[in-house]
Amino acid sequence: MGLMNLRTEVIHPRYSSEKEFICSIPQLFEKGEGSVVYKGRNELRSFVHNGIEYIVKSYRRPNFVNRFVYGIFRPSKAKRSYENALRLIDAGVGTPFPVAYINIRSSLLFDKSYFVSLKSRCSHVYSQLFEHKFEEEDEILREIGRVTAVLHNNGMAHLDYGRGNILFENVGGKIMIELVDLNRMYFGPLDIVKGCKNLERLPATPRMHEMLSEEYAKGRNFNPDECLELIKKFRSTQPGKIDNLY
Repeated sequence: MGLMNLRTEVIHPRYSSEKEFICSIPQLFEKGEGSVVYKGRNELRSFVHNGIEYIVKSYRRPNFVNRFVYGIFRPSKAKRSYENALRLIDAGVGTPFPVAYINIRSSLLFDKSYFVSLKSRCSHVYSQLFEHKFEEEDEILREIGRVTAVLHNNGMAHLDYGRGNILFENVGGKIMIELVDLNRMYFGPLDIVKGCKNLERLPATPRMHEMLSEEYAKGRNFNPDECLELIKKFRSTQPGKIDNLY
């Protein structure tokens, strides 16, 4: 493999038998194969191979400066997503299983990257709490609060902790939570202020905030009233927020 066309492919050992398919993903994207799940700045497609459904995220080519930065100094978004997913799983936090990542560059300049995971086991997203009535809404919110506490207790915070990146499902009466879009994470200590601020991008009614803050506080041995006030305060400062409640 020459300097002018470098590829890095990292595949989880559990899926080493799928190497030929995984390595063909950039070419499959170029051919327009797979089912489009989302297309915007980045693109998500679904592929089924050997009875397994994969979700592949193709990150768009960065600007020229960042192509140099990612080519030499900084790990790609795909690599960060893969490694961060493994860290979440180790901490007991749900996320679609990370299968592989692929980096492609030309000489010293970064070109594109792909992150491959299994399809999420969850069919609902946080934003749907405002679109449909879920009988188990309180349990969903409490589980989100509990999972967030586990994440923070392990020194991790999702830096895009918004309505589109928290998935949930009722599985036999038990709520399952999975977090997605993991390329932007914070690693380090989170006190009550930093922890509650991490929830500022989640829209919520007063009752929803009560459920979230109570369970979050329980999981972190914080004062629930203090958590609630901090979460409300940080949420109220968000520009363009849709829940004008306080």
